[in-house]
Amino acid sequence: MCGIVGGVAERDVVAILIEGLRRLEYRGYDSAGIAVLDDSDRMQRVRALGKVAALAEAMGQNPLRGTTGIAHTRWATHGVPSERNAHPHLSRDTVAIVHNGIIENYEALRSQQREQGYEFSSETDTEVMAHRIHAHTDAGRDLLAAVQATVAELHGAYALGVISSAEPGRMIAARRGSPLVVGVGIGENFIASDVAALLPVTRRFLFLEEGDIADITRESVTVYNAAGRPVQRPVRESELSLDAVERGEYRHYMLKEIHEQPQAIAETLEGRIADHHVLEAAFGPQAAAVLDRVRSVQIVACGTSFHAGLVARNWFEGLAGVPCRVEVASEFRYRHPVLERDALYVFISQSGETADTLAAMRKIKAERNATATSAPPLHQGEGRGEGIKSAGIKVSYPTLAICNVPESSLVREADLTLMTRAGPEIGVASTKAFTTQLVALLLIVVALGRRHKLSAEGEAAIVDQLAALPRQVEAVLALDPAILQLAERFTTKQHALFLGRGVQYPVAMEGALKLKEISYIHAEAYPAGELKHGPLALVDEEMPVIAVAPNDELLEKLKSNLEEVRARGGELYVFADHASGLNGSERVHVTVLPAAGDHVTPIIFTIPLQLLAYHVAVLRGTDVDQPRNLAKSVTVE
Repeated sequence: MCGIVGGVAERDVVAILIEGLRRLEYRGYDSAGIAVLDDSDRMQRVRALGKVAALAEAMGQNPLRGTTGIAHTRWATHGVPSERNAHPHLSRDTVAIVHNGIIENYEALRSQQREQGYEFSSETDTEVMAHRIHAHTDAGRDLLAAVQATVAELHGAYALGVISSAEPGRMIAARRGSPLVVGVGIGENFIASDVAALLPVTRRFLFLEEGDIADITRESVTVYNAAGRPVQRPVRESELSLDAVERGEYRHYMLKEIHEQPQAIAETLEGRIADHHVLEAAFGPQAAAVLDRVRSVQIVACGTSFHAGLVARNWFEGLAGVPCRVEVASEFRYRHPVLERDALYVFISQSGETADTLAAMRKIKAERNATATSAPPLHQGEGRGEGIKSAGIKVSYPTLAICNVPESSLVREADLTLMTRAGPEIGVASTKAFTTQLVALLLIVVALGRRHKLSAEGEAAIVDQLAALPRQVEAVLALDPAILQLAERFTTKQHALFLGRGVQYPVAMEGALKLKEISYIHAEAYPAGELKHGPLALVDEEMPVIAVAPNDELLEKLKSNLEEVRARGGELYVFADHASGLNGSERVHVTVLPAAGDHVTPIIFTIPLQLLAYHVAVLRGTDVDQPRNLAKSVTVE
């Protein structure tokens, strides 16, 4: 959950590294640092508590210059945010390292190193790696061999960038469990946690696989796999533009990403629907063979993606007639679930690097390998990077990744993939990733439902609603001024309660999550029918209650629940369907949403809750894009 950037070049890399950190700041922002080898090949380091701007200010007092360097922006896992815990970490001023991940056996290594005479200046697990690499180089190994020997001794997850004053012009990178890419230039090469960090200097990238170690100089990149053998990793041209990762005219990335949702949804649908029909071939040429055998669905995800799965459960069971379970990945991976051979295991992650979600998928694949059947293997998928990915995968326990990053670990390791095409999402609070995940899930519901209880007429109705969805989202975004006025009533509140029923209950959960993430107002969501089982005790004039009220079969039930709130002096904020019949009154504020099809209402009703959270956070003066204690890509447990 930290940001790494490094470079080896003929030119000074300091400005490139600082700009790369700015582009990675969404990954961590409690401290930052940089280390370079100067013109005399001496290690120079500057670190600062706080954001990258604080590091840049510190460097104004201590200017650096160097052609080989590494830099880091941190999200704390070991040790409090402080300058001494900031990366890069050094060993005896000769070896410098930056690290993303968690080393589980660092305490044992630390005890050994103290006995060997090494001193520690931080509380981190990273510093033990710097000392271990130094010990190996001191014993005569070159930097590559030292890193290889060190990672063999580690238990945990890591992405590493390492330089040494003994070998200027060389950088070693390694990954296990955390993402790392190599940016390929002309007479210069770079590393980063995300391609966005390096777009100003290259569009050509090499994606390291699990266990890879890369030996990087100005002129070459040599990759070794986990077994230590040289391997070829393809160099790919990134389709991202610089504009895609800039705020443009918007005050915050989150606001930009909220307003990008009509286009993101349209991109997610492109080539996948036509003539009132979902084009199943868009999922990959072998997807049909998998879906034909599916009798149930298991969804595994975290955070916002978990909420998307909860919405989809209603769709899978209500529209497709297929049993569906949804579980938080951090719980699923440590349970002993009973797996079903004819279940489709769906893993949802914006980044495709979420540690718990990846571990859960690997658990399924390990179970599959342990109970391999005689079913014929499926073959390599073709077309748009979607489909069955590896020859020899058995039909039992098929895995499907829904993801926004084509080169991510989740995508590479899943049998089937469905990309959301939302484009880069920089704001920590997910918005367009969530709505495009819902769109992707609804496409799968249709593809599976046509094999069960969904009729051709039902499919056509859903597809037509999806086709109209981008325009309907634009209409909801036009309510922004009215929602800003509502937000002004929340600035002094400390708690909020969100209510929904049926498929809208997960939408209420997502609304509560957005509000608490960025405004720091304590917010919780409940099924509206559960009010009388506890939450009503919290309702008073200081507790705003936010409800989503589509015109569905549960509307009358919801109205009764809202009356329970009003009767106890609560103040209601209701986002209602145009045909709901709900009207505003004293202490009841109704915002009417434009008409939309009943199947896509969870997506439509999500938008005003995103806008409400955004405006409340701005009015309260919080850091909208980088809320305290959180980071975007959760690559640690």
